[in-house]
Formats: sequence, structure tokens, C-alpha cells
Amino acid sequence: MQLSGRNQLKGKITSVDLGAVMANIKIEVSEPNVITAVITKESAEKLELAEGDDVTAIIKSTEVIIGK
Repeated sequence: MQLSGRNQLKGKITSVDLGAVMANIKIEVSEPNVITAVITKESAEKLELAEGDDVTAIIKSTEVIIGK
């Protein structure tokens, strides 16, 4: 399946909790081992990002779409 969204993480469903209207799907992610973030130069300089720094990657999105 090809999608334009680049924030795609492959995984395996570990739990399916079906409610009256919504379903809560838990996905264990193992790939990719590297996430690439594209941020502004200003942000990188403000955070003083350097090789070897410990950081947290936060994927911002209004929704998560599951493809099978």
C-alpha cells in the first residue's frame, strides 16, 4: 500500500477494544529503527541539537490511520 503520509510505523496489533462507536487498537511498533524529523533550522539551533543527544520524537497528527 502506498500513501503520501510519511509518518508511517509498521507494527503488530496487540489489542482490539471495541466500544459502541469507537475502537481502541493497540499497535506494537518495532520498525523503523530510525525516525527522520524535518524541522526548521531555527528550531534545531534553539534546541542546540547535536549528534549523540538523547531526545524524544513526537509525531503530531490529528488522527492515526491503520492500513492492512
